[in-house]
Amino acid sequence: MSWIDIGALEEIPAQGARVVKTALGCVAVFRTADDAVFALDNRCPHKGGPLSEGIVHDHKVTCPLHGWVFSLETGTAQGADKGAVATFPARIENGRVLLEASRLQKEDAA
Repeated sequence: MSWIDIGALEEIPAQGARVVKTALGCVAVFRTADDAVFALDNRCPHKGGPLSEGIVHDHKVTCPLHGWVFSLETGTAQGADKGAVATFPARIENGRVLLEASRLQKEDAA
């Protein structure tokens, strides 16, 4: 696997996010209170809300527009809401946040 360094962990606030622009669109990179990192598609499937502006709690994020709650680990909506967002492999190495590169590149047309 090839990984892209997107910055220092400390640049993402605890229980916050930052947005990374990719060939596939914007990816929200979240940092939880326990310093875990997760990367999800930044658009809520319900109304397109920017998940990076949502409330991070535990290993979940609540969409700022209509309150849908998504697992940061799986991208699936929690509770009565149905839907999911794409997830992207993310890790921390030497205090730096890395995203797996192949999933962030535009796929070839068939």
